[in-house]
Amino acid sequence: MASPRSTRTLQNLTPREQLRAGRMPRRLTQLFIGLTLYGVSLGMMIRSTLGLAPWEAFHNGISEQVGLSMGVVIILTGVLVLLLWIPLRQMPGVGTVANTVWVGVAVDATLRVLPEIDGIAPQIALLVSGVVLNGLSGALYIGSQLGPGPRDGLMTGFARTTGGSLRVVRTTIELTVLALGWLLGGAVGLGTVLYALAVGPLVQLFMPYVVVELADRVPVSVPGGEDDATGTTTIAA
Repeated sequence: MASPRSTRTLQNLTPREQLRAGRMPRRLTQLFIGLTLYGVSLGMMIRSTLGLAPWEAFHNGISEQVGLSMGVVIILTGVLVLLLWIPLRQMPGVGTVANTVWVGVAVDATLRVLPEIDGIAPQIALLVSGVVLNGLSGALYIGSQLGPGPRDGLMTGFARTTGGSLRVVRTTIELTVLALGWLLGGAVGLGTVLYALAVGPLVQLFMPYVVVELADRVPVSVPGGEDDATGTTTIAA
C-alpha cells in the first residue's frame, strides 16, 4: 500500500484561487518558513565564498558595484522583475510578493550573524549545507501553493508568451544573468556548478513531503506535462 506521502498534488492556481483554496494558516506559516530558510541558505553560500547560483551571482555583482547590501539588491531586483510581469500578463500571488521582500531581509539578517570562515574544508561544508537547505526551503515555499517567486514567474511568463520550451527559456535567462553577474564581479565558481546540478533534484526529493494538499481543487487547464483536466501536477516521492 502506498504511503500517504508517496504522492502529492501541486496545483497551478490563479492568485484568487490561491486565496480561496483553504488551509491558509498552514500555508502562510510554511511559506514564511521556506522563504526565511531560503534566505539563510543564500547567506550560507555567500559566506562559503565558493560561488553562487546564477541569479545570486548577478545580485552579488550589482552589490559589489553599487555598494548596497545583498539583501537590498535582491529586493530591488525582485521589484524590477515584477514590473516585467505586466507585459507578460502575469499576476503575482501572496507568495510572489512575500518572496520579493522577505528573502532579501533573511539574507541580510543571516550575513549579519554568520561570520566569514577560513579553510577549504569548512567552506565546502558550508556550501553543501547551503545548497541542501536551499533545495528544502525551495520545496517548502513552492509547496505552500501561494504563487511562484518573481524570477520563476518571469521564466514561465516568457515561455507562455513566446511558445518556447520552459527549459530553453530558463536556461537562456539564467545563463544571461550568470554572465552579467560574472562581468560585474559576482561570485562564480564551484558553488555555481554544484547548485546547477543539485538544486533541481533536491527540490524534487523534498517536494512530496511538503506540498500542502488543498481541500478545494480548482480545475485549471495548463498545457505541457500536466493534467489538462485538473491543472494539477502529481509529485511522486
